[in-house]
Amino acid sequence: MTKRKKLTFHGVDENDDSLVRDVIAGRKTVTADTVEDYHRGYGELGDGGYLVGDIIDVHDLKGRPRCTIRALEVRVIRFGDIPEDVWRGETFSSAEQFREVHIRCLPHLDLHDGFEFVTLHFELLALAPSP
Repeated sequence: MTKRKKLTFHGVDENDDSLVRDVIAGRKTVTADTVEDYHRGYGELGDGGYLVGDIIDVHDLKGRPRCTIRALEVRVIRFGDIPEDVWRGETFSSAEQFREVHIRCLPHLDLHDGFEFVTLHFELLALAPSP
């Protein structure tokens, strides 16, 4: 049996679980990261390198399990050409809003049109049991 992977959606602070709530509500079905960061784990609750078919337990920023998702597709996209299914799946109203938010959240990077992101497309499988 394959080990389940873990993922945490980051918010503005440890109390911001809005992205997890969007996943649970079925609004968020895509997440994007830089190519470099996508393949790198980020601690106990972020394995990185997710592949199609992976079953992933999603935790909030306080480490609580919230739901389980299945990876459906992994795709490399360019910052200057954000597909509609990506910006919609990330809960944005346009490709321009996707770009604006990512520029604001990643000020240390030069996000030019050719900059590549990896997108993880997923489906909600189950909610985590209440504590």
